Amino acid sequence: MAISMTPPAAERVRKFLDNRGKGLGLRLGVKTSGCSGLAYVLEFVDDLNEDDRVFEHDGIKIIVDEKSYLYLDGTELDYTRDGLNEGFKFNNPNVKDSCGCGESFTV
Repeated sequence: MAISMTPPAAERVRKFLDNRGKGLGLRLGVKTSGCSGLAYVLEFVDDLNEDDRVFEHDGIKIIVDEKSYLYLDGTELDYTRDGLNEGFKFNNPNVKDSCGCGESFTV
């Protein structure tokens, strides 16, 4: 499988990278956190690591380290707006459960 993003997510990341003025792409990752065990991490990437996997969608590079890929394989990154709320949403088919606040998940 792979990691992908919707057109609205790609456009939002493109705007962030343009405003930043540099960067290879966006890193998706996971870290141990929250009451369910794992939380998503988003950060800009200027240099690749040796174990990084690179996926490209709509001209945007999505970079995932090997450890995180185990939890993110098949994930689609989306960007949504609902009233005054907006943000990235992870559509991850590997998630078995998430905490009530939505900040962490388990696989």
